[in-house]
Amino acid sequence: MPPKSKAATAAAAEPVSVEDLFTSLHRHIQADEFTQAASVADQVLKAAPGDEDAVRCKVVAQIKADEIDKALAAMRAAERLSIDLSYYKAYCYYRQNKLQEALDLLRGQEETAAILQLESQILYRLGRMNDCINSYEKLQKFKIDSMDLKINIIAALVAAGRASEVQAAMKAQKVDLTARALRDARSFELTYNSACSLIENKKYSEAKEQLDLSKRIGKEELMVEDYGEDEIEYELAPVSAQLAYVQQLQGQSQEAMQTYVNMINRKSADSSSLAVATTNLISLKGTKDAADSLRKLDRLIEKSTAPNQLQLIENLDFKLSPRQKEALYSARVLLLLHANKTDQAHELVSGLLGMFRDSVLTVLLQAAVHVKEKKVQKAEEVLNQYAAKHPENSTGVLLALAQIAANANHFQLAADSLSKIPDIQHMPATVATLVALKERLGDSNAAASVLDSAIQWWKNSMTEGDKLDVLTREAAEFKLSHGRDEEACLLYEELVKSHGSIDALAGLVATAARTNLEKAEQYEKKLKPLPGLKGVNVEALEKTSGARHVEGPQDMKVDVPEEVKKQKAKKRKRKPRYPKGFDPANPGPPPDPERWLPRRERSSYRPKRKDKRAQVRGAQGAVTRETAVSNAGGSSKGSQTTSSSKTPAANSDQPKASNKSRKKKSRS
Repeated sequence: MPPKSKAATAAAAEPVSVEDLFTSLHRHIQADEFTQAASVADQVLKAAPGDEDAVRCKVVAQIKADEIDKALAAMRAAERLSIDLSYYKAYCYYRQNKLQEALDLLRGQEETAAILQLESQILYRLGRMNDCINSYEKLQKFKIDSMDLKINIIAALVAAGRASEVQAAMKAQKVDLTARALRDARSFELTYNSACSLIENKKYSEAKEQLDLSKRIGKEELMVEDYGEDEIEYELAPVSAQLAYVQQLQGQSQEAMQTYVNMINRKSADSSSLAVATTNLISLKGTKDAADSLRKLDRLIEKSTAPNQLQLIENLDFKLSPRQKEALYSARVLLLLHANKTDQAHELVSGLLGMFRDSVLTVLLQAAVHVKEKKVQKAEEVLNQYAAKHPENSTGVLLALAQIAANANHFQLAADSLSKIPDIQHMPATVATLVALKERLGDSNAAASVLDSAIQWWKNSMTEGDKLDVLTREAAEFKLSHGRDEEACLLYEELVKSHGSIDALAGLVATAARTNLEKAEQYEKKLKPLPGLKGVNVEALEKTSGARHVEGPQDMKVDVPEEVKKQKAKKRKRKPRYPKGFDPANPGPPPDPERWLPRRERSSYRPKRKDKRAQVRGAQGAVTRETAVSNAGGSSKGSQTTSSSKTPAANSDQPKASNKSRKKKSRS
């Protein structure tokens, strides 16, 4: 090997300038070669230790290369430098799902567009949707025209339960959410999120149209990017799952179930979409095959040795929203209760109480477990405490408490629970339940008060409907049955004046006849006469002694009109039904008329002949006719007759021995 020239040695020894290194660094970043860019940044730092631009380029390149741990190590190495890398550190924590630590790093920093975007993403992942929306509202002052931002704003509003505000928020962002505008926007994510807002507003038909449009646009976009069929199906799995959910809400259970089953069996979806499909499929199946449903859910939950610690597989804890996770765990609790695995359900609910604090659904599940354990008082106590602590969000809790108490014959507690829900006090179902509970308690006055206050509410309300008519009629019947005739009469009179129904008029006449005869006669004139009563002498009918009971059947002649006779004479002729393969033209021999009788009862029956030669009848020692004849030998005919005639007489005088005595004699 020839020795290197002095020029080559000098060129090798000559260091590369920092400017050239930055040029190379820029070239790698432009080509998305982030690993090489980080390596060049290290060379810059060797040449110029502490260079801020080189440190930032190295950190960003490592983040872009998904080397989050290396980026954090680089930032720790640069802590002695006066460089503010808190934004990049917060982003790394966000990528590692250390959400609260990431949020703490952003506090107190200047609210730039980048800071607000990262903060809104962290808040969304934490489930703090209202705070997330506030961050997005602050972002609007920067006038960022980004489709991702608009998509995220809709998603946050839907997740926060504020889907009704989506139209106004998009109008502020100058986004048209009509089907035609969404088709022109060519963004299947925006169309998908818009459909989700329509689902929350219970506009299922419009939502289905937009989901179909989202699927069509998504296929076109992904095909342009050279995605295969399986990859397209995987990417559009959230849209397919949401379409199946809309079908489920519209009552198309079989179609929705088929979609869910295909997604689960083929695993043609991301983990979060599979979790949604599994939970929705279980809700469709209900309690049918609870063991199979439990096995499907167990695939989504990691087994933990720590008690009351719950964790989903494949980081589903961070991919699912809090609402979705709560639905998944709640489905598992209900399945455990139906499978009579009460201990496991109790343990799971204890974990949920720590995960979803102040959640209505978790408290209801806790009460359900107590009821399953036959601890009704404990369930009532749990629901009572929650209702007292959260009165603004306790409608469902109070309804559950009323049901549990009524089933346990705690009628006073059930009535008190229903009385604490002001929004439904005037509804007929609530009124009927309260009246029944008060009657069970023997308090008819309180029951009447419930009816009176409901009637007064409907009189003062401006809503449409015939609830007042229904409640007034029921109240009149109730008061009439409890001896409040005058009050019932007034209610019937109100009904007659307001609606003028025949039933109310008849009720008024019958009720007024007890309290005010003049009023009864006055309203009785308004009743239409019944047909056929003109020829009846009422006074003569009153003087009769009434109908008499007559023993035995009596012939009664009834004049039947000719038209009725003709109708009876006309009988429908039906074609005879023949057995399969029977030909009426060639019926063959007639069937045996005795085919339905037992064989023993048929005329053709002949019993089998029994062999009586080996039988010996009579008491032990008796001689048969054949034996006597053989023993007589050459005796005369007369002596045969005499001996044979005497044998039965002698045998008849002796009592028959029992079976036991026969056995004893045979042994001796």
